[in-house]
Amino acid sequence: MDKILVVDDEPFIVEELVEFFESAGLHCIGCTSSSEAVRIFHEDEHISIVLSDYRMPEVNGIQLIEMLNRSKRKERVLGSILFTGDADKEDIVAALRAGISDYYSKPLDLDALLDGVKKLQQTLISQRKVMSAQLITDRLSEMTSTLLDLQAGVDKWNTGLDDVDSSGKTVSSQQAAVPGLSLLSPRQVEVAQLIGQGMTNYQIACELGISENTVKLYVSQVLKATNMPSRTRLAIALGLGASLS
Repeated sequence: MDKILVVDDEPFIVEELVEFFESAGLHCIGCTSSSEAVRIFHEDEHISIVLSDYRMPEVNGIQLIEMLNRSKRKERVLGSILFTGDADKEDIVAALRAGISDYYSKPLDLDALLDGVKKLQQTLISQRKVMSAQLITDRLSEMTSTLLDLQAGVDKWNTGLDDVDSSGKTVSSQQAAVPGLSLLSPRQVEVAQLIGQGMTNYQIACELGISENTVKLYVSQVLKATNMPSRTRLAIALGLGASLS
């Protein structure tokens, strides 16, 4: 359940805003200092939006939001709104650079502020979905890398499919066809193998759960490491290695 934290050194403003948001069906907590705001924010993981006055003792509203963004958990989303009676252009630019979502001038238009908070809530919902998808992708990538490492260990014992190079060192049939293959990282090997299957960059991106631009970077690294002039030549070489095995 999302909560709103209101921070202002004027108690009557905090009381008015908390009462207003509560009457609108939103869960709200108020405080009158930045130090208290930091404590409350870290004690209550449900706080996802902070509304702060700009001019306050101790630290100002921009500095407060910067502190919260630096100290919060990476996966915790935070939206913020600044309000002030005397902000100049430089203050607004500084607020936006600090990641503050929006600002409102005093005296506050409560209906406009409520509308802004509700829009910010919808933005945070979208951010959570994106973050959740990214966490899943990262975990799948870690699992894939682990499986590739395990497979590499198994392959070391599977000498029945190995050849011997001119120095007497055993190499796999694919390594014989593409000598630079042994220099690649597990993820680069995975990309190379998918190239050998004839997949496009888009298909590889979908298969591995990474962006197409990241695939392009891996393809460039693989071609350079294997000294192949093109992905077509690499695919042919890898296909030949697979048929020999």
